[in-house]
Amino acid sequence: MAAAEVKTADGLGTRERLVRTASRLLQHGGYENTPVKQLVREAGATLGSLYHFFPGGKQELAVAAIHFGDEEFAEALRFGLSAHVDPARAMEAVTELLAEALEASEWRDGCPVTTTALESVGRLPELQAACARAFAHWQELVAAKLLACGHPEAEARELAVTVINTLEGAEMTSQVTRSRTPLLLAGRHLSRLVSSYAAGSAGSAASA
Repeated sequence: MAAAEVKTADGLGTRERLVRTASRLLQHGGYENTPVKQLVREAGATLGSLYHFFPGGKQELAVAAIHFGDEEFAEALRFGLSAHVDPARAMEAVTELLAEALEASEWRDGCPVTTTALESVGRLPELQAACARAFAHWQELVAAKLLACGHPEAEARELAVTVINTLEGAEMTSQVTRSRTPLLLAGRHLSRLVSSYAAGSAGSAASA
């Protein structure tokens, strides 16, 4: 057990290295294209340590990796959303941040769960559920920003779904085209969309 918990020079324990490595490999290649042997080799671990920390094996580790990716993306989303009080301007800040990070990764590090989400549908219910929780988490963060800025709850939650759906598609397109443009255009139009709802709400209040 002591060997399984040893830390490397970067200060990360074996469990954390396994999770982070799995998150990166799932992000790039998906669940089926991530062999266990490659995973433990790149994590600097052993098969024994994997099953020590994750008795359910690869699938249990994958669920933990999706949760890690969820939190990573959520942190970026929070940072972007907090860049401006105005939620419309915050939408552009989010897409600029995502575009910068994607380009810095040489267009490899897009959404941390999309590849696994698509291949898990109808086949791997635990992974599908973990991906669904990630999407719901991100939607909740956007909705909270809109609610804090005065949007009605139903409107905020519907807009949040649209925002995350748009970011997912734009990020994938930016990866494929190796260009920031799809993300930046998405941010511009999401900003206009959010502004139009804010204007509509203000107009309704004035009429009342």
